Amino acid sequence: MNQPIHATRRQALKALAYAPLLPLAGSAASMLFSNAAGAATSEITGAKFIPMPAPGLDNPAAMSSMTVGSSMQLKYADGTEQLFKLQYEPFFVTGAQVPDGKGGTILAGGCYDIAGKPLLDASSKEATKPQIFSDCPDGMSLMKLDNPQVEGVKGNALFAVVQFEYTSKNAAGDDTYGQLPSPIAVLTLDQDPKTGKLSLVKYHNIDTTPVNGLWITCGASLSPWNTHLSSEEYEPDATKIEKNEEFIGFSQNLYGDPKKANPYHYGHMPEVTVNADGTGSVKKHYNLGRISHELIQVMPDERTALMGDDATNGGLFIFVADKPRDLSAGTLYVAKWTQKTKENGGSADLSWINLGHATSDEIKALADKLTAKDILDAKSEDPNDPAYVKIAYNGKPSWVKIMPGQEKAAAFLETHRYAAVKGGSMGFTKMEGTTVNVKDKIAYSAMAAVRKQMSDGSGGIAVDKIEAGVVYAHTLGGGQKDDTGAAIDSEWVPVHMAGLIAGEDLKEPDALGNLANADKIGNPDNLKYSEKLRTLFIGEDSGMHVNNFLWAYNVDTKELSRILSTPAGAESTGLHAVDEINGFTYIMSNFQHAADWELKKDDAGNVTGGLHVKLYKELEPLIEKNYADSRGMLGGAVGYLTGLPATA
Repeated sequence: MNQPIHATRRQALKALAYAPLLPLAGSAASMLFSNAAGAATSEITGAKFIPMPAPGLDNPAAMSSMTVGSSMQLKYADGTEQLFKLQYEPFFVTGAQVPDGKGGTILAGGCYDIAGKPLLDASSKEATKPQIFSDCPDGMSLMKLDNPQVEGVKGNALFAVVQFEYTSKNAAGDDTYGQLPSPIAVLTLDQDPKTGKLSLVKYHNIDTTPVNGLWITCGASLSPWNTHLSSEEYEPDATKIEKNEEFIGFSQNLYGDPKKANPYHYGHMPEVTVNADGTGSVKKHYNLGRISHELIQVMPDERTALMGDDATNGGLFIFVADKPRDLSAGTLYVAKWTQKTKENGGSADLSWINLGHATSDEIKALADKLTAKDILDAKSEDPNDPAYVKIAYNGKPSWVKIMPGQEKAAAFLETHRYAAVKGGSMGFTKMEGTTVNVKDKIAYSAMAAVRKQMSDGSGGIAVDKIEAGVVYAHTLGGGQKDDTGAAIDSEWVPVHMAGLIAGEDLKEPDALGNLANADKIGNPDNLKYSEKLRTLFIGEDSGMHVNNFLWAYNVDTKELSRILSTPAGAESTGLHAVDEINGFTYIMSNFQHAADWELKKDDAGNVTGGLHVKLYKELEPLIEKNYADSRGMLGGAVGYLTGLPATA
């Protein structure tokens, strides 16, 4: 997601019960996932999404809800075709009371301290302070387990893990971004074996005490071994931690102590294992680099991981595990970009710099005992000392010296700085989701915005700026060697990178206020690929589109189709494309922080412009009507697209 930089975020609102999400078009519930006679017995040979238009001022109801007006057309090997209308079905809106599987209820998205006690919203004017919750559901995985044992499931038991990135505001309207530990939950879902419809049976909040709580969990993926691979975004800068108000608040809320949390415990890759009874556990891998983890994609070899790095002056990183299905030990690499072209996102050949080998346990031990001063010295002005290396860091020049003997600690705990010192191309700006097309051996990365740091050469990259962003394609191959001449033990290494789909910046806002062409992608974020449908799904986190969209891009026909629109001010999150599970296809999708207006104000606080200036007054009450309770607290939706066909 895009780190909030606007002071105009909406006052946080809370949903107390299941708020309806009404699509503009879609099949009746009894027809969900249905197939015409004989269609399911023939192999799918082609898929095409029939797009929906972007909602406009003539339809404020569509702009203020999760709207689906798209369809999917399938071609079968027997020559038949079939059209399926799509719609959106929520499991819940955060802030709702949902079943806990024990005969009671639990607050969806509720926040907890390190002892597992509910965190109360002290800013509330209510006599009994309510539990604060996240309005920002993000990464989600859907999975099937052997021998599930959850009461109340009448059909097939499936499980979903959903993580909650942050909480926008408290009841008083104070910005609480990054100040609350991120909850993460296991959902037990009842799958109707005839229709594929999913119903929530149980919500289990995972205990994050063993991993010192979770920090800003953003995108996620399902591992090849059926675990949920989470993320911790925007690793707190340990060299300036005493000035980081977000992290101080986080420590206070998590531990009841503003100084207890250790910055080196955050910015890692958590992994969640789901149990047959609908519970789950989490561990952190400390050896995949401490970066702005957005989303990780493990390749079919079950060893090679491509990672998103949602940072300014970020890098392209891969991790090659020593053993399949085990991320606890392996080697970390950063890419070096050798540019070929600069237009439409540019293109380059990639080579790889070995940053070191480590186990998670040994890096955790270093994190427990070291401070930033033990590892390196970083200065914002040139010290005129050859021991320091000039790098680009977080949009500014910096001079860094690694302390003697601390190279491993620097590589895995100060990864952004160390990768730059070692010569990695650290000029990427907001590299978010990743996914892989196995058949074509191509991976994809979303660059939410191609900004100054990717164009000025300071980070080793010099392409044309595109604020609306680019989706890149990586050609994958084997036989690669790192900077030392050693072989990289993987057949899934990115060797070439090129822009595939680009957004289009507008010189002037359009009639609705969009700053980027609404018929092209705007600030791509979530990415997932469907092998069966030959389709790349792209979710937006855009400050340039009035409504954010979910897109489907056919990699063969090159057609880009808008299939979903989130409420105005919301971000499209939680994307997970599931080709087949008990014979059914699913596209999981969430939204977060609806009515998060991006407005410009003068010194007196008067609204003078901004993305949502033309419609925020009209849309806010409609969004509240859809997703808020009587106290005016909004939530984010967790759910999936229905109307997809059975596959078997």
